[in-house]
Amino acid sequence: MATWEIIVHGRVQGVGYRWQVQKVAIQYGIRGYVRNVSDGSVFILAEAEEYALEGFKLAIATGYYMARVDKIEVAKLDSAKKYHDFEIK
Repeated sequence: MATWEIIVHGRVQGVGYRWQVQKVAIQYGIRGYVRNVSDGSVFILAEAEEYALEGFKLAIATGYYMARVDKIEVAKLDSAKKYHDFEIK
């Protein structure tokens, strides 16, 4: 199981982006959470198999409705807390 910290930059707050991320995470079997950051970005902690995380990253990069993704940063972690689902914080 791999763990990624993902930071998404763009117009991703106030446009339903976290809800879309949660929907996509459930489709890919991702566990963890998504939350807004004070600088206007969105932080995602995602746990799953590496191939699922790759697909998840591609899916959330397209934006959604009024959301616009300008940049995605990924940091791969050695380990993290084990999550049972994917939640919005």
